[in-house]
Amino acid sequence: MNQEKIKLFKKKNAVFFDRDGVLNVDYGYVHKKQDFVWIKGAIKTIKYLKELGYILIVITNQSGVSRGFYTEKEVIELHNWMNKELSKQIKIVIDDFFFATELPDEKNINSRRKPSPLMINEAIKKHNICRNNSFLIGDKDSDLWAAKNAKIKGFLFEGNDLFDSIQKILKKIKSNRSNIK
Repeated sequence: MNQEKIKLFKKKNAVFFDRDGVLNVDYGYVHKKQDFVWIKGAIKTIKYLKELGYILIVITNQSGVSRGFYTEKEVIELHNWMNKELSKQIKIVIDDFFFATELPDEKNINSRRKPSPLMINEAIKKHNICRNNSFLIGDKDSDLWAAKNAKIKGFLFEGNDLFDSIQKILKKIKSNRSNIK
């Protein structure tokens, strides 16, 4: 089997990010670039994780669409803008974005809204991701439940500097792996 075919079958490691409150300051229903402010250390974290070989995926609830505050097209435009900014600043982009538009109280078995694992599972399938070597970082319990429901590790970001938090997370993961051996 040639090297290209082997690469297709090799599972990849990923970091899943919640968006609002983790990558950007959560002012509530952020959907315009002029309202978007990167969290301290977010860009440095994205660059660092990419250099470590992780696939980077955003998993975000965007109920503002169902509430009529903005459209799916505006969510996609903001995500495209984020990648343009990252490309300009650090020559790196986020690999994929997944978002759910359902309201929190919708009782829908097919809901993609976190804490449902559906968005994570879609990304795992689409990008051939290894669950054991991947994790999610979020700022809410629903993020951590989504990770648990998808059978990946989840870590709570409590604010301040995302790069400092990711250093602690990676140290914890490395320590857990060495304790298993």
